[in-house]
Amino acid sequence: QVQLVESGGGLVQPGGSLRLSCAASGTFFSINPMGWYRQAPGKQRDLVATITSGGNTNYADSVKGRFTISRDNAKNMVYLEMNSLKPDDTAAYYCYARLAVAWGTIERWGQGTLVTVSS
Repeated sequence: QVQLVESGGGLVQPGGSLRLSCAASGTFFSINPMGWYRQAPGKQRDLVATITSGGNTNYADSVKGRFTISRDNAKNMVYLEMNSLKPDDTAAYYCYARLAVAWGTIERWGQGTLVTVSS
């Protein structure tokens, strides 16, 4: 059974930094892409950033220049470094992965980790 487990959320003051981590476990051949989405209360889930197995990245305009996505293919992990955090960044952050398995491809989401930016 394939699972994604996130860690690293919490409370931070405006202008602060946080690093989120997500680990994929289970049986699969590859993961492409991996990424992060976020959902604020009462709003839809939106893309934050994605990264391919080759390292190509894509960011939402609202986080460009402040957030950095990276991955460790050997460890099946993806990270999100968040700097210059703003109150508008407050949301539940979800790890996403599309994985190649024996019978095709599957998509998985993590359970979510809460990021609160407040003074």
